[in-house]
Amino acid sequence: MSAPAAPVAAPGPLTTIWAPTLFVFLWASGYIAAKYTLGYAQPFTVILLRFGIVVGVMAPIVVLGRAPWPRSWREAGHVAVVGVLLQAVYLGGIYAGLERGVPAGVMALIMALQPIITATLVGPLLGERVTLRQWFGLLLGLGGVGLVLANKIHFDFDGWMGLIFSFIAVSGITAATLYQKRFCGETDWRTGTIIQYLAAAAVTAPITFAEGIGTVSWTPTFLLALGWIVVVLSVGTYNLFLWLIHRNAAAKLTSLLYLVPPMTALAGYFAFGETLGPLSLLGMALAALGVYAVVKK
Repeated sequence: MSAPAAPVAAPGPLTTIWAPTLFVFLWASGYIAAKYTLGYAQPFTVILLRFGIVVGVMAPIVVLGRAPWPRSWREAGHVAVVGVLLQAVYLGGIYAGLERGVPAGVMALIMALQPIITATLVGPLLGERVTLRQWFGLLLGLGGVGLVLANKIHFDFDGWMGLIFSFIAVSGITAATLYQKRFCGETDWRTGTIIQYLAAAAVTAPITFAEGIGTVSWTPTFLLALGWIVVVLSVGTYNLFLWLIHRNAAAKLTSLLYLVPPMTALAGYFAFGETLGPLSLLGMALAALGVYAVVKK
């Protein structure tokens, strides 16, 4: 008679509370840091600088820590695909859309579609079940995000090409989430980071040089914002995101992104004096309730 299967340990507070809370806070801080880089360098120049510095930071960590590399070219290729989707397609699509006139509020609303798209795809692609309560939470969260962004959304622009880039961006992060969960569970995060950023740099470098590097104003503000983007976001938050993918259902994890626009709006209120009216506060509450409905056991 075969031995009974060992019970699966329930997720602890680190996976269910502390790590997701830290992720939302840090992911939201990326929008504030990116805003601080505006005017000091062209967007794609900032992206390429980010990729290069991350590789330079991670290289000695990999060497000194003797981090293992992927066991095969196939595994390395899967890791590179995630890097291109999340760093080149997602980030590049956002910057390209904003450059072509898409308002920041419209861009944020399009990005908020990602949890809905992910929940639609996780069943056929990953075999994950999304319950009726979770669907209700996803729709409630999307409505909350819409209220938070209500006074920042307008469609009086001609940049339809920018909208195309915006939907390319949301497709990139959705595909990266599903691909990472399906194919990249065993790679060491240190060597994986180098592979992903090198792959993303190889894709974005031709675009950056074609548009022109431009001038970079190396002011203290720009250096501080770039340092935050590189160390805290590109190394810390990015790998926290990948870590959470493997320890949570994809629909549950991506629902956390509903909390990013409210957190960003709150940070913008303190950092830039942006308005935060009753409608935004109501939207924050609805977004939080929506996420709670999705992640609640």
